[in-house]
Amino acid sequence: MTSSRSSKTSHARIKSDILEQIIDGTWQPGFQLPIETVLADSYGVSRMTMNKVLTQLANEGYVYRRKKKGTFVAEPRAQSAVMEITDIEREVLALDKTYRWDLLTRQNHPMSAKNLEQLTLPATTDTGGLFLEGIHYSCDTPFCLETRYINSDIVPNVLEQDFACLAPGSWLLKVMPWTKAAHQIRAINVSNPSARLLELDPGSACLEIIRRTEIDATWVTWARLLYPGQAHQLIAQF
Repeated sequence: MTSSRSSKTSHARIKSDILEQIIDGTWQPGFQLPIETVLADSYGVSRMTMNKVLTQLANEGYVYRRKKKGTFVAEPRAQSAVMEITDIEREVLALDKTYRWDLLTRQNHPMSAKNLEQLTLPATTDTGGLFLEGIHYSCDTPFCLETRYINSDIVPNVLEQDFACLAPGSWLLKVMPWTKAAHQIRAINVSNPSARLLELDPGSACLEIIRRTEIDATWVTWARLLYPGQAHQLIAQF
């Protein structure tokens, strides 16, 4: 019991100390923190405790972690009129409906020239991409068709996730902070195979949201969210 209480106290103390250095400007955006083992030794705690502190700080958006590169202080998010990135599961549950996610495709491969063009990335970009496609259901009715690429070079542990039960958007919101998001929204008439997956007639009206998030000018994820038009409305507050 004493050991557990001591661990929690150390966790809070270390987090508070790191936050103070970020907030008072001692550690500026882009600053690379010492590696986990060095930080753990300096605070006299285990590497596991140090990892939990850094993970929590990343989840809260104060730092971001790059695989094989380290942990960096994140840019502060500008307080401006932007669309909130919401969790689709919460959208469905807020309607008092049951939620289900069905993964259709999961592929990991280097980004092709066509992929880079689709994501509006320079043709010379050298990056790995995890491709995912699946359907969000409200009760047993398709609510949203999600097509997504995730930058497997910078998102920690993404290749270890199978996303069979947890939608990638929900997982990313929990583990990967972002500093910039771009949205493209339009009404379209859906064609096959998307119409078939959404159980719609070809030509049916749909709302398409294309979103790309970045951190430190590096892309994190690109997603295309396709909603049946008759069952979805977009509300933005400014």
